[in-house]
Amino acid sequence: MYVVELSYTKPMSDVDVHLDAHRAFLDEHYSSGVFLLSGPKEPRTGGIIVVDAQTEEEARSYIEQDPFYVHGVAKYHYIAFRPTKADASLQARLFQK
Repeated sequence: MYVVELSYTKPMSDVDVHLDAHRAFLDEHYSSGVFLLSGPKEPRTGGIIVVDAQTEEEARSYIEQDPFYVHGVAKYHYIAFRPTKADASLQARLFQK
């Protein structure tokens, strides 16, 4: 599993041009079960996406489809982790593998 932190590299006006396409990208990967959580950072300088991927290469293969990535408005930092505890409502999803 990967936590992907994105940080905007362009002005918010450039980011906002691609926001609807970014949200559609997120929806696509939620539908396929690849993305588990996402949201903007506070303050809005980027965001976080939790990706159900076994390798960084796999996580990158999804993230490189993000319109923010494609249009160069964000940079990405990948953090691998192995969840060992979770709230009961998340356990089935996180520990099924």
